[in-house]
Amino acid sequence: MNLPDPQAIANAWMSQMSDPGQRQSWFNAAPATEAHPLAAMMQDVGAHIKPDAMERLKNAYLQDFGGLWQEVVSGKTPSISDRRFTSAAWQGNPMTAFNVAAYLLNAKFLTAMVETVEANPQQKQKIRFAVQQIVDAMSPANFLATNPEAQQKLIETKGESLTKGLANMLGDMGKGHISLSDESAFEVGRNLATTEGTVVYENPLFQLIQYTPKTESVNQTPLLMVPPCINKFYILDLQPENSLVRYAVEQGNTVFLISWSNPDKSLANTTWDDYVDKGVINAIRVVQDITGEDKLNMFGFCVGGTIVSTALAVLAARGEQVANSLTLLTTFLDFNDTGVLDVFVDEAQVSMREQQLKGGGLMPGRDLASTFSSLRPNDLVWNYVQSNYLKGNDPAAFDLLFWNSDSTNLPGPMFCWYLRNTYLENKLKTGKLVVAGEKVELGKIDAPAFIYGSREDHIVPWPSAFDSLNILNGKNRFVLGASGHIAGVINSPVKNKRNYWVNDSCKAKTAEAWMDGSTEIAGSWWPEWAKFLNENGGKKVKPKAKPGNTKYKPIEAAPGRYVKVKAD
Repeated sequence: MNLPDPQAIANAWMSQMSDPGQRQSWFNAAPATEAHPLAAMMQDVGAHIKPDAMERLKNAYLQDFGGLWQEVVSGKTPSISDRRFTSAAWQGNPMTAFNVAAYLLNAKFLTAMVETVEANPQQKQKIRFAVQQIVDAMSPANFLATNPEAQQKLIETKGESLTKGLANMLGDMGKGHISLSDESAFEVGRNLATTEGTVVYENPLFQLIQYTPKTESVNQTPLLMVPPCINKFYILDLQPENSLVRYAVEQGNTVFLISWSNPDKSLANTTWDDYVDKGVINAIRVVQDITGEDKLNMFGFCVGGTIVSTALAVLAARGEQVANSLTLLTTFLDFNDTGVLDVFVDEAQVSMREQQLKGGGLMPGRDLASTFSSLRPNDLVWNYVQSNYLKGNDPAAFDLLFWNSDSTNLPGPMFCWYLRNTYLENKLKTGKLVVAGEKVELGKIDAPAFIYGSREDHIVPWPSAFDSLNILNGKNRFVLGASGHIAGVINSPVKNKRNYWVNDSCKAKTAEAWMDGSTEIAGSWWPEWAKFLNENGGKKVKPKAKPGNTKYKPIEAAPGRYVKVKAD
């Protein structure tokens, strides 16, 4: 089947964005011509829809559009429920409301059109994603000429909002990203990542932070936290009231944390094996030496959990069981269903990256950030285009969005290995991969696991997080939280927000069966995790008075230098 390439669709759309006439005429269902390549490509998509399905779509569209036009002719303002267009500025003018209603109708038609394409699931996912990008980008809210709220502010401020918006846009062009937050409001080490601690070890790949105890006694078994290397660790240590690191310390744990370096050219040849062996396993050795404990409570978040699990499997192959427990938050071990990220991973795209980077080089942090922003374009792109540029507003101070813009690079060989062996070929769970000279068999990790998924996670779908229960052989527990990949995890008990689900009464093999028998509980899931750590923390002991030891002496105060390095 010769379906159009989604990237080509996006490129064609980009070629039209600068021409309002073409944009408007196309979205008003103009006929496909050479001057309208996007419409032509959608016609090509339509060629792969059964004629009877296409006829039904066309008839439904004409009927809906006819009804909409009759409303306008009769003087009735179309009803609009989309949250982007709920203000009086959008609904107070019949023609503005009609423009919105026509956009929503066309968006509905295009979406339905894609759903009837005869293609395999991955092809359809790619087309669906590309069309949704187009639909979101073509919203009338994104253009000054069709945004009555921005026009109203332009008049009220006598042009000042447009001047400020242009200044905001030029400033962001200089920074290389859209400002999602007031970046002057935050500074790592001043009001972010402020949990007291000391860097006790460093190598080119990471710094190891030992946090200062806050309780009179601590669990004998130390906790080693491994954040994702794809972004900065301080998502786990934002401000005191929403810091998972501080919470773990306050619950009576001796907490260590890996702060990954932001790779530059000196780390351009770093591999996945290096992150496992020179990273996590090395950190384990340092923590063992400092605390005198052979076993640790291990923690991994997102790709950090994938790296931790790989490291523990490597050690198990060497005859060592160093984990007293394992915590995995929104982590893939089985990459069978990677959700919307699947649109970015196929043989052609992975091969292209391998040609570019496998022999050495860096995957730029800005490219990774753009990819993740494209997963939620209305929330992370267009919302700020409208507010910052069209209306001239300054973004509010928001710690999580400040962190979101603080991107990190990845070494090319590591990134390519990760793409091919996990996302593309799903080999991690097979027991056939060799990492750091050892066969990786995740089922040989001998430790109870606390596995967490977020119900609305678009990066690690929660059923995929759940599937880790069927790979790890310990006494495992799954907890499901509300919200998404980040907000679901960073849900402190202080604010008593959201809810979570548990199901400890059955041995469900599927996520659906687990959910059917689950119980919903109001508030944060963090206390459930704290209970798990206490159950696997050993006896209570007096905390050590000083960080490090004679071999690993204090280097600098937390959060350390590495986390402050910006991606080029």
